[in-house]
Amino acid sequence: MADRDRAVTTGPPVAAVVVLVLGTTVAAVGLGALPTAPVTAGVTLAVDGDRLVLAHRAGDPLDVRRLDVVVRVDGDPLRHQPPVPFFAARGFRSGPTGPFNPATEPTWNVGERASLQVASTNYPPLVAGARVTVELRYGGRRLVTLSATV
Repeated sequence: MADRDRAVTTGPPVAAVVVLVLGTTVAAVGLGALPTAPVTAGVTLAVDGDRLVLAHRAGDPLDVRRLDVVVRVDGDPLRHQPPVPFFAARGFRSGPTGPFNPATEPTWNVGERASLQVASTNYPPLVAGARVTVELRYGGRRLVTLSATV
């Protein structure tokens, strides 16, 4: 009988094991250890003179406050990049449209357009025949790269 009693008392109590597993699971969820699905978006770019128009065609809604927009002209980045959302920013004309404007809801949904105009004080200039590339980064990760000709 003594051997049987000893075998029962040498292992960890069952209640302690359950609490340990449950505690680990809660900690993992609280720390964001579970993977999340990447954000996707289908966006198009149109250039009309100094105006860049981006249309959200498919995918997830995007919070523009997590969006970085990098504009290049013939491969060279603009000296001043657009901080979205914004109303007045160095190197851009005031009053962008859609979710790039802070007076609008910051969620960019499918079917919505956002536009901005590059000011003549920005460099390099958007001249006829120039290739404009816009890279959208979401939460620090590249979401999409678009190109169009002025």
